[in-house]
Amino acid sequence: MKLAANGKLLLVALVAAALFVASAQRLKVMPRQIVNVEMQVALPLFVQVAMAAGDRFLAANIAAIRAIWVNSFNMKPEEFGILAKVQQDVAWLNPAHEDNYYVAAAILPWAGEVDAAQAILARSTVARRFDYQPAFYYAFNQMHFRGDAIGASAWLREAAEYLPEGDERVQMQNLAAIWLDKAGDLDLAIRVVEGLAKQASRRDFRRYLEMRVTRLRMLKDLRAAAADYRQRFGRPPAALQALAASGVVAQIPQDPFGLGFAIDANGQVVLGNAPPPAPEGQH
Repeated sequence: MKLAANGKLLLVALVAAALFVASAQRLKVMPRQIVNVEMQVALPLFVQVAMAAGDRFLAANIAAIRAIWVNSFNMKPEEFGILAKVQQDVAWLNPAHEDNYYVAAAILPWAGEVDAAQAILARSTVARRFDYQPAFYYAFNQMHFRGDAIGASAWLREAAEYLPEGDERVQMQNLAAIWLDKAGDLDLAIRVVEGLAKQASRRDFRRYLEMRVTRLRMLKDLRAAAADYRQRFGRPPAALQALAASGVVAQIPQDPFGLGFAIDANGQVVLGNAPPPAPEGQH
């Protein structure tokens, strides 16, 4: 009897072991959700400071470490919201924290947290007057995610102020002027570039900006002509030459940069980005 009982126990054990192995193999191939434990909750600020023994800079470092080490590839949208809150807390505790603004610029806007990224970068810009990058990233986000050429240009000019005098600053100011080409409000863009030209200390750069003003004025005039053409003929011009051929303008102005102008798919006059083809017989 005892031998039979032992045999039954052994059989049960073998069956249980077989079931365990089968289950383990089955679970091994099943997709599993990776949970970011680091981004499950954002603690209130006073709790973070209390846990850091009252040291807000230590609290900022602890929160920044959470943000840096989190695996953002597997995060859900709501977890990005928590990450944004954690990084905004760091910006409040220590707005000059370099790693925090850099990680925020690299992750948050691409995950839909543009407002949070901009808030962090704005605080860092104020706290890090020696560093042009927070203002530059703010400008990029303003242009890329919000389509605000005027605001982006203003932040680029802010970034330029944190660069040393010389070519680097001029290049940043130049980029600020170029971005204004994409502004919807051409009158405002013209005024801003005119202001840049008046403030330019280098004569060659001032002349360059004045040429950009001329180009923007030409664009404004051509857009007005295209609107007149549409009103007269009930359709947008198919090509720039239609404006001259119809008598709406006497001639198409010559772009001072040689890139010309064009008509987009909506019949809107836009700045060209390539030199116009040379007339036949000329090279």
